[in-house]
Amino acid sequence: MKKIIFTIIATLLLAYIGFTIFYFARQKRADTVCKEVEIIIADSLKKHFLSESDIVAYLKNRNVYPLNRETGKINTDSIEKALMKNEIIEKAEVIQKNSGNIKIVVSQKMPILRVFTGGGNYFVDSSGKTMPTVPGQAIYVPVASGNIEKTFAVSQLYKFALFLQNDAFWNDQIEQIYVRNENEVEIIPRVGDQTIILGSLENFEQKLRKLRLFYEQVIPRMGWEKYSVINLRYKNQIVCTKKQ
Repeated sequence: MKKIIFTIIATLLLAYIGFTIFYFARQKRADTVCKEVEIIIADSLKKHFLSESDIVAYLKNRNVYPLNRETGKINTDSIEKALMKNEIIEKAEVIQKNSGNIKIVVSQKMPILRVFTGGGNYFVDSSGKTMPTVPGQAIYVPVASGNIEKTFAVSQLYKFALFLQNDAFWNDQIEQIYVRNENEVEIIPRVGDQTIILGSLENFEQKLRKLRLFYEQVIPRMGWEKYSVINLRYKNQIVCTKKQ
């Protein structure tokens, strides 16, 4: 019985000590201010869309920049939510250190397609979301133009661009995409000056397999300059138009 009572008393004493340490540490933090904000752009060596000064200015404009604020009044969740509203940022993590200082880690979106429309232009990123263009940045991705609705850009065109990015041959080969009415697609290769008609993007992988066989088996015999149009719209056949 004495052993049980001793165990209970010891447990309560440890809990009290732990609570006291936590309470005074919290009070100490509440009485201090954030003296340093460390900003890490995790993928800055690969992508240069954002700088530390951009993030500082962005947070100041939204009145959530934590420098020189009382640490007890800093809401890390609010800072994260503000950062995630930036269309260039893919992920954001805000950490408050024991000192009360703040560490911010962000990752940028990766564009895989640039879309030009009558209403302006934008990128589609690797997760199928749009992001704005970045002035002064040369980003080498396929360019899509023509009659493009945004819903088509972030669905079918996104899947097509993602396929191109993940295939070394087609990533090097295709640089322009043109969308006609009813989402009929044409592509313009880097090599040669032919217009390649895909038609709809349904079964585009099969259509590109046909085109690659054409490149490997026909072009070496006939040459790049023989045809002006290569039409892949029809099932199980390739229709070519000779140059005049």
